[in-house]
Amino acid sequence: MTVELTNPEATLLEEVAMPEITRKSIALTYAFALRSSVPVDFAKVNQAIIDRWSFSGLEYIKKLAWKRFEP
Repeated sequence: MTVELTNPEATLLEEVAMPEITRKSIALTYAFALRSSVPVDFAKVNQAIIDRWSFSGLEYIKKLAWKRFEP
């Protein structure tokens, strides 16, 4: 069975805007977006993450997201 977000870009942008959402939580959604068959404007998403947390926050989120694919 495959699970996929229907609109990962919108979901990420919504979550980034929510004050209660953590970087760790965003990383999980980001991981789903990386594997999505739906196109995602990662430049837009990344800028929203940087605007909220910083460039190092984006690096942290990406690192956690990519770890989801490690064996």
